[in-house]
Amino acid sequence: MAKALPIMFQGTHSDAGKSVIATAFCRIFAQDGWKTAPFKSQNMSLNSYVTPDGKEIGRAQGIQAEAAGVPARAEMNPILLKPSRANESQIVVLGRPYGNMPAFAYRNEFFHQGLAVIKQSLDTLMNEYDRLVIEGAGSPAEVNLNDRELVNMRIARLANAPVVLIGDIERGGVFASLVGTLALLAPEDRKRVIGVIINKFHGDVSLLEPGLDWFERYTGVPVLGVVPYLPDLAIDAEDSLALQRFALSADRERAIDVAVIRYPKIANFTDIDPLLAESDCRVRLVTHVDELGEPDVIVLPGSKNTIEDLIYMKKRGLASRIVSLVHEGKTRVVGLCGGYQMLGAAIRDPYGVETPLPEVKGLGLLPIETTLERTKITIRAEGMLTWAGERFSVQGYEIHMGRSTPLPGYAPLVEADGRQEGAKSMDEHVFGTYMHDLFHNDAFRTAFFNAIRRQKGLSPSGSVRFRSLKAEAFDRLAAHVRQHVAIERIEQMMHEFQKRSSVL
Repeated sequence: MAKALPIMFQGTHSDAGKSVIATAFCRIFAQDGWKTAPFKSQNMSLNSYVTPDGKEIGRAQGIQAEAAGVPARAEMNPILLKPSRANESQIVVLGRPYGNMPAFAYRNEFFHQGLAVIKQSLDTLMNEYDRLVIEGAGSPAEVNLNDRELVNMRIARLANAPVVLIGDIERGGVFASLVGTLALLAPEDRKRVIGVIINKFHGDVSLLEPGLDWFERYTGVPVLGVVPYLPDLAIDAEDSLALQRFALSADRERAIDVAVIRYPKIANFTDIDPLLAESDCRVRLVTHVDELGEPDVIVLPGSKNTIEDLIYMKKRGLASRIVSLVHEGKTRVVGLCGGYQMLGAAIRDPYGVETPLPEVKGLGLLPIETTLERTKITIRAEGMLTWAGERFSVQGYEIHMGRSTPLPGYAPLVEADGRQEGAKSMDEHVFGTYMHDLFHNDAFRTAFFNAIRRQKGLSPSGSVRFRSLKAEAFDRLAAHVRQHVAIERIEQMMHEFQKRSSVL
């Protein structure tokens, strides 16, 4: 069986748009009839994705698999680093927790083991798919790390993949960053770069053309496309830099005010993406009590270190203010995963999973208590949610290292897979759940916000089909990239690279 034809996208820096361009190519190749898989050897993200068989990978690769129309699998992101404490991360290998390691120890002790896992995963995907869309991380020109890097040019060599370098013009200095990156590559690695794509362009491209001509003359590397900035793209992001998009919503006057607590270890923040689809919702990220005000809804999102983030909220006055707002009947509170654990009476950590502290008090807004455990739960979940006298079919996923048990007065939020999950207060103004993607369930989200609209004397809104927006966004992104990038030329260059690669 012939091996997959690979292509790799690397960037001049983080957030240059590698993930989005890779997602576009996953969709484009799938549209053109190729069985396509994404691949990122090592990812660092607190925004993860649960595969159909219950494995945990970086969210970008899960979304890219969706764009390609194939089930996500652990081999698509064999190593996931999830920062948990200062200078320390949880290492997830082939979808399962391996352990926590400081950065220095990981770099010096895990390199050869990690490389073996990457090779195995790469070989598996290369033998089962027609196209492999590989994403790098950060920059290949990080010369202080290149001797033991596991995600850029070493992976290009393993996969024998040509590289397209992506530069972000929105930040300025795109030609300097592209030229500088190329100059710092080893000669054999520079030969792999078949071209560059300039991303996030605003304005008249004709004004850029003299720079494009200069760049091609100076470097001998072709510009394969200039991609204009594409606003309002309803595709999940994994980098916390993407949270900046919520600032646009916060600047607008909207009827419903939603405050999302942004603690330092915020995780799986795509849970709040559907709130942006509600046209009358103003979504704000809050880090200090002075910013909180009296919102209609407070969301406590997931956390990679629930105890430290709860302490963060207490020190900043957020915890006590949230409790006061609930007792005054001025706001509703929703806790998701780690945020759900914070709403209970206590969080215990007998094994030191997150901190040396054996126990911390929670906000006391839900009748549960949580014990953190060594074993991580990663599952797809679905069930029936009961709220405001109605029952809603909901589906999502769970990723957590704790179990919550009921206290007197407990009422479940969801009956999922034969078990009771989540909790709600007597008046149902406070509720929490381990189920990520709760607000992605359109019927429930609409009912929840319509209750607030009626309370404020506003007209109810119709349902927005958020999940379908993602499929439409994949097609919109693919069409956009097809229009502005030389796709056929890249396909030809991919084939030509394989023919001449023996000399590299």
